[in-house]
Amino acid sequence: MISTLASALEKFPSVALTRLPTPITRIERLEQACGAQSRGIRIFFKRDDIGDTGNGGNKLRKLEFLLGQAQAERADTVITVGGVQSNHARLTAAACAKLGFACELFLSDMVPIQSTEYREGGNVLLDRIFGATLTVVPSDRDVMTVANARAAELASTGRRVMVIPAGGSSPLGTLGYAKCAREILEFEAQNGIEFRHIVVPNGSHGTQAGLIAGLTFAGQRGERVKAYSVLAERDATHARTAALARSTLELLGGNPANVDEHADVLVDGGYRGVGYGIPTQAMADAVRLLARTEGILLDPVYSGKAFSGLLADIGSERIAAGSNVLFVATGGLPGLFAYRDMLAQSATAI
Repeated sequence: MISTLASALEKFPSVALTRLPTPITRIERLEQACGAQSRGIRIFFKRDDIGDTGNGGNKLRKLEFLLGQAQAERADTVITVGGVQSNHARLTAAACAKLGFACELFLSDMVPIQSTEYREGGNVLLDRIFGATLTVVPSDRDVMTVANARAAELASTGRRVMVIPAGGSSPLGTLGYAKCAREILEFEAQNGIEFRHIVVPNGSHGTQAGLIAGLTFAGQRGERVKAYSVLAERDATHARTAALARSTLELLGGNPANVDEHADVLVDGGYRGVGYGIPTQAMADAVRLLARTEGILLDPVYSGKAFSGLLADIGSERIAAGSNVLFVATGGLPGLFAYRDMLAQSATAI
Protein backbone atom coordinates (compact mmCIF):
# COMPACT_ATOMS: atom_id res chain seq x y z
CA MET A 1 0.00 0.00 0.00
CA ILE A 2 3.03 2.32 0.39
CA SER A 3 3.65 2.04 -3.35
CA THR A 4 -0.01 2.83 -4.03
CA LEU A 5 0.30 6.03 -1.98
CA ALA A 6 3.47 6.95 -3.87
CA SER A 7 1.71 6.46 -7.20
CA ALA A 8 -1.25 8.58 -6.11
CA LEU A 9 1.04 11.45 -5.09
CA GLU A 10 2.96 11.36 -8.37
CA LYS A 11 -0.18 12.44 -10.26
CA PHE A 12 0.14 15.98 -8.90
CA PRO A 13 2.63 18.54 -10.26
CA SER A 14 5.25 19.56 -7.73
CA VAL A 15 8.55 21.40 -7.38
CA ALA A 16 11.61 20.46 -5.33
CA LEU A 17 12.17 22.81 -2.38
CA THR A 18 13.86 20.53 0.14
CA ARG A 19 15.70 17.22 0.26
CA LEU A 20 13.37 14.35 1.05
CA PRO A 21 13.02 12.16 2.95
CA THR A 22 13.99 14.24 5.95
CA PRO A 23 16.11 12.29 8.45
CA ILE A 24 14.76 10.49 11.50
CA THR A 25 17.12 10.39 14.48
CA ARG A 26 16.86 9.14 18.05
CA ILE A 27 17.44 11.67 20.87
CA GLU A 28 18.83 9.55 23.69
CA ARG A 29 20.19 12.30 25.98
CA LEU A 30 16.75 13.88 26.03
CA GLU A 31 15.25 10.47 26.83
CA GLN A 32 17.51 10.26 29.87
CA ALA A 33 16.80 13.83 30.97
CA CYS A 34 13.00 13.49 30.90
CA GLY A 35 12.81 9.99 32.40
CA ALA A 36 11.63 8.29 29.22
CA GLN A 37 14.54 5.89 29.00
CA SER A 38 13.87 4.40 32.44
CA ARG A 39 10.45 3.29 31.15
CA GLY A 40 11.74 1.95 27.85
CA ILE A 41 10.30 4.86 25.83
CA ARG A 42 12.37 5.74 22.78
CA ILE A 43 11.96 9.21 21.23
CA PHE A 44 12.81 9.96 17.62
CA PHE A 45 12.80 13.26 15.75
CA LYS A 46 11.80 13.66 12.13
CA ARG A 47 13.81 16.67 11.04
CA ASP A 48 11.28 18.62 9.00
CA ASP A 49 12.86 21.70 10.59
CA ILE A 50 15.81 21.54 8.20
CA GLY A 51 15.74 22.24 4.49
CA ASP A 52 17.38 23.85 1.51
CA THR A 53 15.04 26.82 1.05
CA GLY A 54 14.36 29.72 3.40
CA ASN A 55 16.00 28.15 6.48
CA GLY A 56 13.73 25.10 6.29
CA GLY A 57 10.48 24.08 7.89
CA ASN A 58 7.42 21.93 7.39
CA LYS A 59 5.61 24.38 5.10
CA LEU A 60 8.07 23.53 2.33
CA ARG A 61 6.32 20.17 1.90
CA LYS A 62 3.02 21.93 1.23
CA LEU A 63 4.58 24.55 -1.01
CA GLU A 64 6.09 21.86 -3.22
CA PHE A 65 2.58 20.91 -4.34
CA LEU A 66 1.06 24.39 -4.23
CA LEU A 67 3.79 26.04 -6.26
CA GLY A 68 3.94 23.06 -8.58
CA GLN A 69 0.31 23.82 -9.38
CA ALA A 70 1.13 27.53 -9.69
CA GLN A 71 3.72 26.70 -12.31
CA ALA A 72 1.28 24.41 -14.12
CA GLU A 73 -1.23 27.28 -14.21
CA ARG A 74 1.49 29.68 -15.40
CA ALA A 75 0.99 31.99 -12.45
CA ASP A 76 3.38 34.92 -12.07
CA THR A 77 2.36 36.10 -8.59
CA VAL A 78 1.72 34.29 -5.32
CA ILE A 79 -0.22 35.80 -2.43
CA THR A 80 -0.52 34.20 0.97
CA VAL A 81 -1.58 35.06 4.51
CA GLY A 82 -0.48 34.38 8.07
CA GLY A 83 0.38 36.02 11.37
CA VAL A 84 3.08 38.67 11.62
CA GLN A 85 5.69 36.03 12.51
CA SER A 86 4.33 33.42 10.09
CA ASN A 87 6.80 30.67 9.19
CA HIS A 88 4.62 29.83 6.20
CA ALA A 89 4.87 33.41 4.92
CA ARG A 90 8.67 33.37 5.24
CA LEU A 91 8.97 30.07 3.38
CA THR A 92 6.53 31.19 0.69
CA ALA A 93 8.67 34.29 0.15
CA ALA A 94 11.82 32.18 -0.08
CA ALA A 95 10.27 29.61 -2.42
CA CYS A 96 8.89 32.36 -4.67
CA ALA A 97 12.35 33.93 -4.84
CA LYS A 98 13.81 30.55 -5.85
CA LEU A 99 11.16 29.91 -8.52
CA GLY A 100 10.76 33.43 -9.88
CA PHE A 101 7.27 34.32 -8.64
CA ALA A 102 6.40 37.77 -7.34
CA CYS A 103 5.25 37.36 -3.72
CA GLU A 104 2.87 39.40 -1.59
CA LEU A 105 2.27 38.59 2.07
CA PHE A 106 -0.78 39.74 4.03
CA LEU A 107 0.01 39.37 7.72
CA SER A 108 -2.75 39.48 10.31
CA ASP A 109 -1.90 41.47 13.42
CA MET A 110 -3.39 38.73 15.59
CA VAL A 111 -0.83 38.44 18.41
CA PRO A 112 -0.79 41.29 20.99
CA ILE A 113 2.98 41.72 21.13
CA GLN A 114 4.48 45.11 20.32
CA SER A 115 8.22 44.62 20.85
CA THR A 116 10.59 45.69 18.08
CA GLU A 117 11.94 42.16 17.87
CA TYR A 118 8.46 40.78 17.20
CA ARG A 119 7.34 43.51 14.79
CA GLU A 120 10.52 43.75 12.72
CA GLY A 121 12.80 40.82 13.57
CA GLY A 122 12.62 37.06 13.08
CA ASN A 123 10.50 36.02 10.12
CA VAL A 124 9.54 39.61 9.24
CA LEU A 125 13.17 40.50 8.61
CA LEU A 126 13.59 37.42 6.42
CA ASP A 127 10.36 38.15 4.51
CA ARG A 128 11.86 41.47 3.48
CA ILE A 129 15.26 40.00 2.65
CA PHE A 130 13.59 37.45 0.35
CA GLY A 131 11.96 40.34 -1.51
CA ALA A 132 8.31 39.86 -0.60
CA THR A 133 5.87 42.76 -0.34
CA LEU A 134 4.37 42.89 3.17
CA THR A 135 1.01 44.28 4.27
CA VAL A 136 0.01 44.08 7.94
CA VAL A 137 -3.76 43.69 8.30
CA PRO A 138 -5.52 44.77 11.54
CA SER A 139 -6.89 41.88 13.58
CA ASP A 140 -10.48 43.10 13.17
CA ARG A 141 -10.34 42.56 9.40
CA ASP A 142 -10.49 39.19 7.64
CA VAL A 143 -7.03 38.73 6.15
CA MET A 144 -8.20 36.35 3.40
CA THR A 145 -10.79 38.87 2.24
CA VAL A 146 -8.07 41.50 1.95
CA ALA A 147 -5.77 39.08 0.12
CA ASN A 148 -8.47 38.01 -2.32
CA ALA A 149 -9.31 41.64 -3.07
CA ARG A 150 -5.67 42.29 -3.91
CA ALA A 151 -5.60 39.20 -6.13
CA ALA A 152 -8.64 40.47 -8.02
CA GLU A 153 -6.98 43.85 -8.44
CA LEU A 154 -3.84 42.26 -9.87
CA ALA A 155 -5.86 39.95 -12.12
CA SER A 156 -7.63 42.95 -13.60
CA THR A 157 -4.25 44.19 -14.85
CA GLY A 158 -3.44 40.87 -16.51
CA ARG A 159 -1.42 39.22 -13.73
CA ARG A 160 -1.89 35.51 -13.08
CA VAL A 161 -2.26 35.08 -9.33
CA MET A 162 -2.39 32.11 -6.98
CA VAL A 163 -3.77 32.77 -3.50
CA ILE A 164 -2.58 30.30 -0.86
CA PRO A 165 -4.47 29.98 2.45
CA ALA A 166 -2.84 30.23 5.88
CA GLY A 167 -0.22 27.57 6.43
CA GLY A 168 -0.66 26.27 2.89
CA SER A 169 -3.32 24.03 4.39
CA SER A 170 -5.61 23.43 1.44
CA PRO A 171 -6.19 19.79 0.44
CA LEU A 172 -3.57 20.25 -2.30
CA GLY A 173 -0.96 21.63 0.09
CA THR A 174 -1.81 19.01 2.69
CA LEU A 175 -0.65 16.34 0.24
CA GLY A 176 2.83 17.31 1.43
CA TYR A 177 2.13 15.53 4.70
CA ALA A 178 0.55 12.54 3.00
CA LYS A 179 3.97 12.28 1.38
CA CYS A 180 5.55 12.56 4.83
CA ALA A 181 3.36 9.65 5.98
CA ARG A 182 4.81 7.59 3.15
CA GLU A 183 8.34 8.42 4.36
CA ILE A 184 7.49 7.34 7.90
CA LEU A 185 6.01 4.05 6.71
CA GLU A 186 9.08 3.38 4.57
CA PHE A 187 11.37 4.10 7.53
CA GLU A 188 9.41 1.70 9.72
CA ALA A 189 9.58 -1.04 7.09
CA GLN A 190 13.29 -0.57 6.48
CA ASN A 191 14.24 -0.42 10.17
CA GLY A 192 11.85 -2.93 11.71
CA ILE A 193 10.26 -0.37 14.01
CA GLU A 194 6.73 0.86 14.58
CA PHE A 195 5.94 4.25 16.07
CA ARG A 196 3.11 3.98 18.52
CA HIS A 197 2.75 7.76 18.54
CA ILE A 198 3.49 10.33 15.82
CA VAL A 199 3.41 13.71 17.52
CA VAL A 200 2.89 17.09 15.81
CA PRO A 201 1.84 20.67 16.56
CA ASN A 202 -1.47 21.68 14.98
CA GLY A 203 -1.90 25.26 13.80
CA SER A 204 -3.57 25.43 10.39
CA HIS A 205 -4.31 21.67 10.57
CA GLY A 206 -2.45 20.51 7.44
CA THR A 207 0.38 18.60 9.11
CA GLN A 208 -1.88 16.34 11.15
CA ALA A 209 -4.54 16.08 8.44
CA GLY A 210 -2.01 15.09 5.79
CA LEU A 211 -0.46 12.41 7.98
CA ILE A 212 -3.91 10.99 8.75
CA ALA A 213 -4.87 11.03 5.06
CA GLY A 214 -1.63 9.38 4.00
CA LEU A 215 -1.77 6.66 6.64
CA THR A 216 -5.44 5.97 5.89
CA PHE A 217 -4.79 5.75 2.13
CA ALA A 218 -2.01 3.26 2.88
CA GLY A 219 -4.41 1.05 4.83
CA GLN A 220 -3.52 2.19 8.35
CA ARG A 221 -5.33 4.25 10.97
CA GLY A 222 -4.76 7.90 11.74
CA GLU A 223 -5.06 7.26 15.48
CA ARG A 224 -1.27 7.01 15.73
CA VAL A 225 -1.04 10.75 15.04
CA LYS A 226 -1.47 12.97 18.08
CA ALA A 227 -1.48 16.75 17.81
CA TYR A 228 -1.23 19.57 20.30
CA SER A 229 -3.31 22.55 19.24
CA VAL A 230 -1.41 25.83 19.21
CA LEU A 231 -3.76 28.14 17.25
CA ALA A 232 -7.48 27.50 17.78
CA GLU A 233 -9.30 25.96 20.72
CA ARG A 234 -9.27 22.18 20.86
CA ASP A 235 -12.80 21.50 19.57
CA ALA A 236 -12.48 23.80 16.57
CA THR A 237 -9.06 22.34 15.76
CA HIS A 238 -10.45 18.82 15.96
CA ALA A 239 -13.37 19.50 13.62
CA ARG A 240 -11.31 21.38 11.03
CA THR A 241 -8.56 18.76 11.03
CA ALA A 242 -11.05 15.96 10.46
CA ALA A 243 -12.63 17.84 7.55
CA LEU A 244 -9.26 18.59 5.97
CA ALA A 245 -8.08 14.98 6.38
CA ARG A 246 -11.19 13.76 4.59
CA SER A 247 -10.81 16.30 1.76
CA THR A 248 -7.15 15.37 1.31
CA LEU A 249 -7.91 11.66 1.30
CA GLU A 250 -10.58 12.24 -1.33
CA LEU A 251 -8.11 14.23 -3.45
CA LEU A 252 -5.74 11.26 -3.31
CA GLY A 253 -8.53 9.03 -4.60
CA GLY A 254 -9.48 7.45 -1.28
CA ASN A 255 -12.81 7.23 0.50
CA PRO A 256 -13.19 10.18 2.91
CA ALA A 257 -15.56 8.12 5.06
CA ASN A 258 -12.54 6.03 6.08
CA VAL A 259 -11.42 8.86 8.38
CA ASP A 260 -13.21 8.35 11.69
CA GLU A 261 -13.43 11.76 13.33
CA HIS A 262 -13.46 10.29 16.83
CA ALA A 263 -10.97 7.42 16.51
CA ASP A 264 -8.49 8.89 14.02
CA VAL A 265 -8.25 12.58 14.94
CA LEU A 266 -6.55 13.05 18.31
CA VAL A 267 -6.04 16.65 19.45
CA ASP A 268 -4.91 17.91 22.87
CA GLY A 269 -5.65 21.57 23.58
CA GLY A 270 -4.00 21.71 26.99
CA TYR A 271 -0.64 23.26 26.05
CA ARG A 272 -1.71 26.21 23.91
CA GLY A 273 -1.67 28.65 26.83
CA VAL A 274 -3.79 31.78 26.73
CA GLY A 275 -3.62 32.06 22.96
CA TYR A 276 -1.77 31.67 19.69
CA GLY A 277 1.75 33.04 19.74
CA ILE A 278 1.70 33.80 23.47
CA PRO A 279 4.64 32.06 25.19
CA THR A 280 4.16 29.61 28.06
CA GLN A 281 6.64 28.65 30.73
CA ALA A 282 6.26 24.98 29.76
CA MET A 283 7.24 25.87 26.19
CA ALA A 284 10.33 27.76 27.33
CA ASP A 285 11.32 24.84 29.58
CA ALA A 286 10.94 22.39 26.71
CA VAL A 287 12.93 24.55 24.28
CA ARG A 288 15.82 24.88 26.71
CA LEU A 289 15.81 21.22 27.77
CA LEU A 290 16.08 19.99 24.19
CA ALA A 291 18.68 22.62 23.30
CA ARG A 292 20.84 21.69 26.30
CA THR A 293 20.62 17.93 25.84
CA GLU A 294 20.61 17.54 22.05
CA GLY A 295 21.66 20.88 20.53
CA ILE A 296 18.33 21.01 18.66
CA LEU A 297 16.24 24.18 18.59
CA LEU A 298 12.45 24.31 18.66
CA ASP A 299 10.36 27.35 17.81
CA PRO A 300 8.28 29.09 20.51
CA VAL A 301 4.91 29.07 18.71
CA TYR A 302 4.45 25.55 17.31
CA SER A 303 6.95 22.81 18.08
CA GLY A 304 7.98 24.23 21.46
CA LYS A 305 4.42 24.05 22.79
CA ALA A 306 3.81 20.63 21.23
CA PHE A 307 7.02 19.26 22.70
CA SER A 308 6.07 20.58 26.12
CA GLY A 309 2.86 18.54 25.79
CA LEU A 310 4.79 15.42 24.86
CA LEU A 311 7.13 15.84 27.84
CA ALA A 312 4.14 16.24 30.15
CA ASP A 313 2.52 13.09 28.74
CA ILE A 314 5.72 11.15 29.32
CA GLY A 315 6.06 12.50 32.86
CA SER A 316 2.47 11.61 33.75
CA GLU A 317 2.82 8.16 32.15
CA ARG A 318 0.16 8.81 29.52
CA ILE A 319 2.76 7.45 27.08
CA ALA A 320 2.90 3.70 27.71
CA ALA A 321 6.15 2.06 28.75
CA GLY A 322 8.07 0.58 25.84
CA SER A 323 6.57 2.95 23.26
CA ASN A 324 8.42 4.30 20.24
CA VAL A 325 7.51 7.97 19.76
CA LEU A 326 8.18 10.06 16.66
CA PHE A 327 8.10 13.83 17.07
CA VAL A 328 7.81 15.73 13.79
CA ALA A 329 9.92 18.87 14.26
CA THR A 330 8.24 21.46 12.06
CA GLY A 331 10.80 24.28 12.17
CA GLY A 332 10.35 27.98 12.83
CA LEU A 333 13.80 28.81 14.20
CA PRO A 334 13.59 32.53 13.25
CA GLY A 335 10.70 32.89 15.69
CA LEU A 336 13.10 32.43 18.60
CA PHE A 337 14.69 35.79 17.79
CA ALA A 338 11.30 37.51 17.62
CA TYR A 339 10.60 36.29 21.18
CA ARG A 340 14.01 37.22 22.63
CA ASP A 341 12.68 39.38 25.48
CA MET A 342 10.14 36.84 26.69
CA LEU A 343 12.51 33.88 26.47
CA ALA A 344 15.20 35.81 28.33
CA GLN A 345 12.73 36.68 31.10
CA SER A 346 11.91 33.00 31.56
CA ALA A 347 15.54 31.97 31.92
CA THR A 348 15.70 32.49 35.68
CA ALA A 349 12.89 29.95 36.16
CA ILE A 350 14.67 27.24 34.21
